[in-house]
Amino acid sequence: MRCKSDALRWVEKARNFYKSSGKRISFAEFTNPRGPFVEDQMYVYVLSCRGTMLAHGINEKWVGEDFMDLKDAEGKFFIKEIVDTANSQGNGWVDYKWFEPSTRKMLPKNVYFEKIDDVIICSGIYNFNSNSKAPKA
Repeated sequence: MRCKSDALRWVEKARNFYKSSGKRISFAEFTNPRGPFVEDQMYVYVLSCRGTMLAHGINEKWVGEDFMDLKDAEGKFFIKEIVDTANSQGNGWVDYKWFEPSTRKMLPKNVYFEKIDDVIICSGIYNFNSNSKAPKA
C-alpha cells in the first residue's frame, strides 16, 4: 500500500525530470500512460497556475481543460485549493474524495503538489480503509 511519502517522492521525481527535460518533453512523458510517471494508482498531473490541466498520466483527454471549478464527491473545490495554495505557498497537501477505479468506490485521496516556474506538479495516494482493501498489483 502507498503512503504520503510516495506522493512526495513522485513529485520530486517529476520536478527533476521537468527541470532537466523542459516543458514539452516532460509534459508528453507525464501524459504517457505507459511511461515512468504512471504505476498502479500513482500518476503525475500538472496544472497551470490558473487551474488548466497541462498533463495527466491516466486521462490525456483532460489536457487543456479548465479544472478550477471541479468538485470532489463531497462538493469540495479541490483544484482551486491546490492552485490557491501553490500560488501563495509554493507547495502543500490537499485531501479530497475521488473515484478509485480498481475498487470502484469514492475514496479519500491525499495529493502533494509543488509550483515550479508557472506550473503545479501533483501526485497523490488513495487512503484505503478497513472496508476497502488496496487492490493487488
